[in-house]
Amino acid sequence: MLIANYSLLTSLPHPAAARQNIRLLLWRDDLLHPPPLPGNKARKLKYNLLQAKAEGQTRLLTFGGAYSNHLAAVAAAGRLYGFGTVGVVRGDELARQPLNPVLSRCQADGMGLRFVSRADYRRRTEPAFLADLQRQYGPAYLLPEGGTNALALRGVAELVSEVRQHTDFTHLAVAAGTGGTLAGLVLGLAEADYPARALGVAVLQGGGFLRDDIAALLAEAADVAARTGARTGARTTATTARAWPAYELHLNYHFGGYAQRPPELLRFMADFATTYGARLDPIYTSKLLFGAFDLLERGHFAPGSTVVVVHTGGIFQ
Repeated sequence: MLIANYSLLTSLPHPAAARQNIRLLLWRDDLLHPPPLPGNKARKLKYNLLQAKAEGQTRLLTFGGAYSNHLAAVAAAGRLYGFGTVGVVRGDELARQPLNPVLSRCQADGMGLRFVSRADYRRRTEPAFLADLQRQYGPAYLLPEGGTNALALRGVAELVSEVRQHTDFTHLAVAAGTGGTLAGLVLGLAEADYPARALGVAVLQGGGFLRDDIAALLAEAADVAARTGARTGARTTATTARAWPAYELHLNYHFGGYAQRPPELLRFMADFATTYGARLDPIYTSKLLFGAFDLLERGHFAPGSTVVVVHTGGIFQ
């Protein structure tokens, strides 16, 4: 049963939900953490920060675009937990322009910004490129774009048990940028042996490649578990051969691409805030909620379903 007065889980009354006997709920993961570290960003960083501390690292180095919530979260984490931070930003032309609100926030939190060409940015996983960055900035704990790695999945997976403490559900929906949050939900559902489906709404154009990335992340998580002996309950992620729970990835709600803000999306954000009393960001959660509402109206969910949409926070400019 839903605990109605639990502030992190609220109902989203929607005419289509009422007609189809569907419970549509909003999980306010953005309220669980300090404002600079909302929702899935804090979850992805949790075990990475612990690992960085264990390794004796004092600097975090990571990657992102001009409007990357991840860059802002890493900068905030550095300020809050005593790490120096460096952000490698896609697009050397940005160095010649005034900083946008996201990068201004990063700089205000002490992050050093390194602008690189889009061609060089594509080299961000190459050992030689990473070694060159280490020579320039000194030893650093490397975080991938979006903070998405096996340790990040471990943090996101905890969301499944947290939501289950307050309601049963058939679907758990998130925005998908790098696929890490969606993969983390798949991992959490597998470990809990819970018969629900993770649902992702891609926020970038041509997001079909995320399926391969999600498969690679889950394989990495299984490999880490096998090497470390990590185990959750009676199940383990060490067996890569078994099938992961089915998940959904919807590709038609990107509104023209990452960071695009057409009038239709801005109107939806304003209407949502007025109707439900929660602000959405223009990059992730607005597209997620738009997609969830559209799927609901199209009859995508079976009658009697409980769909929990996760508000992961974001930067609201």
